[in-house]
Amino acid sequence: MLEIKDLHFRHGKKDILKGISFKAMDGEITTILGPNGSGKSTLFKCILGIWKPSKGEILWNGKKIDSSSLRERARILSFVPQEHKPPFSYNVLDVVITGRASYLGRFSLPTKKDYEIAEAALKRVGIWHLWNRPYTKISGGERQLVLIARALAQNCPVMLLDEPISHLDFKNQIRVLSLIKGLSREKGISIIMSLHDPNLAINFSDKVIVIKDGIKIKEGAPEEVITEKLIKEIYGIDVITLSFDGKKALIPMEEKSNVFDYSLAKLL
Repeated sequence: MLEIKDLHFRHGKKDILKGISFKAMDGEITTILGPNGSGKSTLFKCILGIWKPSKGEILWNGKKIDSSSLRERARILSFVPQEHKPPFSYNVLDVVITGRASYLGRFSLPTKKDYEIAEAALKRVGIWHLWNRPYTKISGGERQLVLIARALAQNCPVMLLDEPISHLDFKNQIRVLSLIKGLSREKGISIIMSLHDPNLAINFSDKVIVIKDGIKIKEGAPEEVITEKLIKEIYGIDVITLSFDGKKALIPMEEKSNVFDYSLAKLL
């Protein structure tokens, strides 16, 4: 279990995070939801140790990791960024192998075991056939799967994903999120990811943390947390809720067509 306790972060004179606290359990997906500039990426950088919080604690199974080295954290926390542009045209397998860096000595080369782990990760995400393709020459959806394979090869109990579908089309969004959900169940990984779309958060999360202006607004099961009232409070827009086969979806309303949208909702 990863626990974030009263986390604060200040950049210059501006408070970015203001007392964020939550727990992320093994085998579950915790989604951080909030508008642009709410502090989602800053939260991830503090957890990863890239930035140092001004106050608060980060604990793994009850032990502080705040002062751990980056190598030590890299054996607990893997990370999938929004996008990644390597300085060289590495092939796909070489990119995934970099996930083994924390297990290698300063001047050591990857071992046969490291390559076997990287191969298994690529097969698990379904793109082993791309192993010798240049990473820069594959599609955006495929690159995101490569980054997930790299994180998987890192063999960490916690995986952080910062807006992992922000540049993908709808098909690849579902493909990537379905994979993430499967990994959390299959391997017991604690997944913490940030998303923009409340509907995707409802369908692919076990728990949702809603933040705005660096403050945690609400936490809980997605169906209970993500409501019409909350969307209005967080994003400043009106939505209506449609339910079908036990699932719900939030439909935004344009200001001048409220009557039409409500009528349509009743028909559906």
